Amino acid sequence: MTEKFAPVDKILKEQGNDPAKLIPILQKVQELYRYLPEDVMRHIANKLEISPAKVFGVATFFAHFAITPKGKHIIKVCNGTACHVKGSSYVINTIKEKLNLKEGQDTTEDGLFTLECVSCLGACGLAPVMVVDEVVHGQISPAQACKLIDEIAAAEAKNA
Repeated sequence: MTEKFAPVDKILKEQGNDPAKLIPILQKVQELYRYLPEDVMRHIANKLEISPAKVFGVATFFAHFAITPKGKHIIKVCNGTACHVKGSSYVINTIKEKLNLKEGQDTTEDGLFTLECVSCLGACGLAPVMVVDEVVHGQISPAQACKLIDEIAAAEAKNA
């Protein structure tokens, strides 16, 4: 057991090295790293004696799992029909500009924020809706979104 994989091996041991518990194993690993690193998924496959394809298949099938690094703060903006009609695309574009996210990039260079555009957040009556770290912000404007991002960044700088 290498030191790099020691925390993962501990999770595997707690789960009984049981391939049937792949999803809970991946959930705990994602809690640890905030995403599922490729080398860790290969290690899990090796330890569970299953194919890496099976582990990658599960990790990429479920939207809850991330195979790329995520920011400390997750910003989800709904772009479903109700939110789109109420201007969520303006909120999304403003946030991308505010965070200096380039095409195909969803996490800031400093790893502080990740922007996710989602199909539905289940709060159509509050459209457009933005969720930041599991807190719902309804009827959000681009300016309000930027203010919230500034507040979070300021709090992080203060705590650094």
